[in-house]
Amino acid sequence: MNIGILGTGNLAEALGAAWTHAGHEVTIAGRSSAKAKEVADRLGARARAATPREAATGRDAVLLAVTWTGAADILHSAGASEGILEGTPLIDPTNAVEHGVGVLLTGADSMAERIAALAPGARVVKALHLFPSAQWTAPADPARPPVTVAMCGDDPSALKTVGDLVRDLGGVPAVLGPLTRARQLEEAAGFVIGLAFSGVDPNSAIPRVE
Repeated sequence: MNIGILGTGNLAEALGAAWTHAGHEVTIAGRSSAKAKEVADRLGARARAATPREAATGRDAVLLAVTWTGAADILHSAGASEGILEGTPLIDPTNAVEHGVGVLLTGADSMAERIAALAPGARVVKALHLFPSAQWTAPADPARPPVTVAMCGDDPSALKTVGDLVRDLGGVPAVLGPLTRARQLEEAAGFVIGLAFSGVDPNSAIPRVE
């Protein structure tokens, strides 16, 4: 696939590296064109830097790998409000939570639904928000089962595309339901973050279901 990545941080680079290693092409953009070029250069021949609009145009999927507070600006720069992303799977891994506490900061709606409103026609899929970037750069451990990537969205073809990309990362996709379930996924991230910052292993707080 040809994947656009809006963002130049740790998650953008980690997923970009994994996807280029799997044979995909990635186009990276961010607020700084110089930073985008640095990331693309580190990722190698299958990656290139571009403007946000170029990274969002004509892609098989687009990853929105920015902080939740920067989502509106980068989507505006990409031309999302003009319909540039119409029909495109748009992956939302953002966490709109209070740092170190995990409380959602979006009120009654979900961040994924806000992003859908900012990008009319985009096929938004909430995914890849529960694991740190190091999850996707660590060597595979055959002794441990692959991680499950819970996700939700309204478009079956977009869910399939994102599911394929999750498998290329070494994960197993699991569809929770439509995009209206995104707030539940975002609350789950807040739950994990809150426990982790309080010194508790979140895995110990989830019952094992046989």
